[in-house]
Amino acid sequence: MNGHIPPIVLGAPPAQHRMCFTVGEHSAHHIRRIVRSYLDEWEMPELTDAVELGVTELLANVVRHVPDRRCTLLLLRSPGGVRVEVTDGSDRLPVLRTDASPYADGGRGLVLLDAVADTWGVGRWSDGKTVWFECRGGGQERSA
Repeated sequence: MNGHIPPIVLGAPPAQHRMCFTVGEHSAHHIRRIVRSYLDEWEMPELTDAVELGVTELLANVVRHVPDRRCTLLLLRSPGGVRVEVTDGSDRLPVLRTDASPYADGGRGLVLLDAVADTWGVGRWSDGKTVWFECRGGGQERSA
């Protein structure tokens, strides 16, 4: 049976999704598909490009800078948009570099995140850090 199941039977979609995993160089592709499916389910497809790019950049930082590559990604739906948090066990804080050479291999991830997210930041914990960003939908203005 492949019939439609009304939402009333399934209940409301969950307001968050948490994933704990070890990131590989190709993990971002699979994680983007999961994120996209939640944004579609939450009826926020206009945020897909920005959120997918932000997730990709944060996971790339885990691959590059976290020795064991283990992290937790939390995707949170809010009334006005989405918040993404990536927590890892490294105490090395990310740095927003605005002076990256056009020929450099890296150094642009947070610049891209800053361009697509409405707001972002870093929280430091005794056993690591959380890098987070928020994207708002529904025509809300981006804060400066």
